[in-house]
Amino acid sequence: MNLPADPDFPARPDARPSQPILVVEDDPDITRIVRQYLEHAGHPVITAASGPAALEAVAALPPKLVVLDLMLPGQDGMQVLRELRRYGDLPVIILTALRGEAARIAGLDAGADDYVTKPFSPRELVSRVHAVLRRHTPAPPALARSPLELNPERREARLHGQVLTLTTLEFDLLALLAGHPGRVFARSELIERVWPDPLVGTDRAVDVYIHHLRRKLAADPATASRLRTVRRVGYVFTEDPHD
Repeated sequence: MNLPADPDFPARPDARPSQPILVVEDDPDITRIVRQYLEHAGHPVITAASGPAALEAVAALPPKLVVLDLMLPGQDGMQVLRELRRYGDLPVIILTALRGEAARIAGLDAGADDYVTKPFSPRELVSRVHAVLRRHTPAPPALARSPLELNPERREARLHGQVLTLTTLEFDLLALLAGHPGRVFARSELIERVWPDPLVGTDRAVDVYIHHLRRKLAADPATASRLRTVRRVGYVFTEDPHD
């Protein structure tokens, strides 16, 4: 299966390096498809085709998330899931042909974060991976870039004490940029880190949302001016409005 080459499915060759995702699946075709889609979304991937191999991989290089089949050679997937719980709060998404409410409840009760049945949409699986990773990412502390204040726990932004009306994506984009003043973010990295589904994010969409943020920050021109364009690269929230 080849990935579609169209504007709605852009490659992420410069996505930031990170911990891998472990795909545990004994069907090589499914492994290849899942790996392609996850790597296309900017995630390094390692694979295992059996329960024992999966546990060895986790012990050698702890992943940021595990996609786990239940019907595995060598060791039952549910047993593998129980073993993975020993590694603490390791996110796990079950990907299996086992259908029905009883199987789903058993998997979730055993500690899985999500349960996806085959046949499945690879793009939906990637979206579910991102949703689970977001739930496992601790909220950053509140930050103040006077006169701008951001409170991630309350999902609230204030400018000169007045609450700004921001969409979820606008808030996340502003929080990422303002939380790293002086750091230049490529558009592709902003998509990978902020968009709910990076596979449908585009450079043009980033530009549009930055425009929206500047308009909403326009009540304080000095703050709005700190959101700078870095030509042919991306955007930066400067340390100082006069930089």
